[in-house]
Amino acid sequence: MTNANDMNVSTIVIVGGGVIGLSSAYHLARRGVPRVVLLEKDTVGAGASSRAGGIITAQLWSKTGIEARKLSLRLFQEISEELRPYGYRFQAVGCLNLFSPADWCEREKLLPLYRECGLPYETLAAAEIRQRWPLLAPADDIIGLFDPLGGYSEPDDYIPALAQHCRALGVDIREGVTVTDFVVERGRVMGIRADGEFLAADQVICCAHSWTNRLLAAVGLQLPMKSFVHQRYLTAPLAKAPALPAVNANPAGVYLRPAKGDRLLVGGETANRLEQENPAYGFGMDDLRAPAGFSARLRGKAQALLPALAQAPFQVERVGLIAFSMDGEPILGAVSGVSGLLLGTAFHSGGFAYNPVAGKLLADLATEGETTLDITAFSPDRFKPAEASVYRKSRLRQNQAFSRRH
Repeated sequence: MTNANDMNVSTIVIVGGGVIGLSSAYHLARRGVPRVVLLEKDTVGAGASSRAGGIITAQLWSKTGIEARKLSLRLFQEISEELRPYGYRFQAVGCLNLFSPADWCEREKLLPLYRECGLPYETLAAAEIRQRWPLLAPADDIIGLFDPLGGYSEPDDYIPALAQHCRALGVDIREGVTVTDFVVERGRVMGIRADGEFLAADQVICCAHSWTNRLLAAVGLQLPMKSFVHQRYLTAPLAKAPALPAVNANPAGVYLRPAKGDRLLVGGETANRLEQENPAYGFGMDDLRAPAGFSARLRGKAQALLPALAQAPFQVERVGLIAFSMDGEPILGAVSGVSGLLLGTAFHSGGFAYNPVAGKLLADLATEGETTLDITAFSPDRFKPAEASVYRKSRLRQNQAFSRRH
């Protein structure tokens, strides 16, 4: 256990009790911060985290993202052992990313970067995919890129296990508490105001997902990020556990993976649906609905790849929000001109995949002021103000934003 606290921090407040906030609390507690308080307006994980696909792959599109995900995969394995007594285990089944010939031309250009980063991968033709995983039936022109280190994390197991462990480590988790303001004196955040009461802090970490800009308005900041609706479904149990990796079927705009109870999880986005406007504090993701007929269309796309779906009707629907920055990369780090405030948001559809490393990076910044991994590409200050303003004022459909899956 690390006990680094070079910045003499005694109290850190975390806003948002999803997996990014919980992971931050975990890493802070493990390194000996005396007081870590996590505030969640609902129950922990009740927002996007419990509605996530939970798939993780390191086969991303930037060196920073790849290095971060490699570390995230390592941390998932470590945390899995630590959380085993609480009923959680990382599912290291690998991740298969599928591409059309046109999309493969772009992804193939990244293979030298994968080799440079020491990232293992296999390229597979459609026939090889069908032979290795007989349940899958990709079209003959589909190309597969397999990540042997990837897999998935079951949100319904991971979230309560991590929350329990955080409490055991001394984290003060307060649910049903709505943060409405950052308290600022002479350019420094001194704490937060929640339900009319002030809570002082040496550092505040904001992991409020789609509510981030509503909170940042209090300090005169707005990030170029947008939220979009996302749907995922659990099937009825199959006759036996499906022998499959996690699959990002990019040409169909679908992902799928095994799920506990011999089920399948299938998810996708609504490409033509307009962005979700900045939600009010009282907004809950249970208020969201999938469009009429969406589940049938999603099933049709997924079933073309996985015919066994015909025997497993959808039983559970969960609808949530995913958040994208203007350039598709996460927003993580300090904000110039406002000390004492750290941000962790806009993880596209990969918040679950990023959460172990995101929590570590935020804990590094909060206690030491720096990270060993260069995360300049994630900096909240990286955006040009004029371009960011235009982006925020635009109204986009999901297919007009960066297409980033897990």
